[in-house]
Amino acid sequence: MNKERLEWVMSGLNQYKLTKTENQFIKTAVEDFDKNHAITANQEERLETLYREKSKLKPNKNSSDYFSFKESNAQKTKPRKPHYKAVF
Repeated sequence: MNKERLEWVMSGLNQYKLTKTENQFIKTAVEDFDKNHAITANQEERLETLYREKSKLKPNKNSSDYFSFKESNAQKTKPRKPHYKAVF
């Protein structure tokens, strides 16, 4: 797992209420990644599974990250003109 993927999974997990055990596991996995620039295959699998399970639930709206808006690179689109079919 690379750093970008780990950050993406972590940002997704921050939206959900986690148990103490889940929080401790995530903290340990991040510390291992920071120290070794990698995590074990078991840790990676568990993080991915945890993310998949939590993403099926509703996000915790009380989370500080829930309403934080990030700047996006979306381009503005032009409104489409209505296309009328001529009927004679």
